Amino acid sequence: MKRILLGLIGVLGLTSHVYALEMTPLINAQWLNDNRDNDALVVLDVRSSIDNGGDEASFLEARIPGSRYTSYTDDGWRETRDSVAGLMPEVSALETLIGDLGINNDSAVVIVPAGTGPTDFGSAARIYWTFKVLGHDKVAILDGGFAGWQQQGFDVANGKPSVIAPVDFEADLREALVATTEQVEDARNSQAQLVDARPADYFIGEIKSPAARVAGTIPGARSLPHQTHLSDRDGAYYLDVDGLQARINAADLDSRERTIAFCNTGHWAATDWFVLSEVAGFENIAMYDGSMAAWTISDSRPVQFALDGIKQVRELLN
Repeated sequence: MKRILLGLIGVLGLTSHVYALEMTPLINAQWLNDNRDNDALVVLDVRSSIDNGGDEASFLEARIPGSRYTSYTDDGWRETRDSVAGLMPEVSALETLIGDLGINNDSAVVIVPAGTGPTDFGSAARIYWTFKVLGHDKVAILDGGFAGWQQQGFDVANGKPSVIAPVDFEADLREALVATTEQVEDARNSQAQLVDARPADYFIGEIKSPAARVAGTIPGARSLPHQTHLSDRDGAYYLDVDGLQARINAADLDSRERTIAFCNTGHWAATDWFVLSEVAGFENIAMYDGSMAAWTISDSRPVQFALDGIKQVRELLN
């Protein structure tokens, strides 16, 4: 059995006591296997159709024993509002969604992505960020996802899972983790760092997401592509912790400065937010969930693009 040992992924305090469970933001399959019988632990499988990640049918066919399922794309973790895709829903809706999954304020939640590509890590990171915004700190992501769990030979269950009784979950909103369009506009005139998590071809304006009205990036943004944080190890995707500082240095980012991560709709940006906040220790970092979808909906906001090595700034056109 292959064991993944990353510097920031520790196996902490193995115990079966309900309230003694401790975990780091990124946990490995061995830790989860050793702790999955803890009554306080909820293993939340978030696979969906994106990035060949599967869906509920895949969950019923093979899953981590005892895990629960929620569809990242279909169950209400994000919503379209005022023609902007990917926004965080109302707090009350998220409280109901989480409570219906049998998660209360005492639950320790391990989020399980598919582990089949870099995009689906963003699913786990976005849900992780949502829990943190709602004031819930007992949350982690399984490195390697379900693909890594299978790859390492741990037990797999199938069939219809047990019915979960709804419980109460009460949020304690942390607005500082959510960047508004106005705060992004202010950041352009301050020392704040804007971090574009999209692949380079989006950043330089060669291609455009359907969610954004025009190509390009927010002027002054630095490029830190989300997919560079994940590496393929025999068919499962793990976070590349060892190379993280080099990527941060290449993007000329300072952990002491206010930082805002964005992408097209706040999905890939969640990966950048996670690695900078939860792994690299950036203390003043938020995510712009509206991202380029919200930024480009108005004609008044500039975008920057770089083609053939020339950087330009242009005003949006009707």
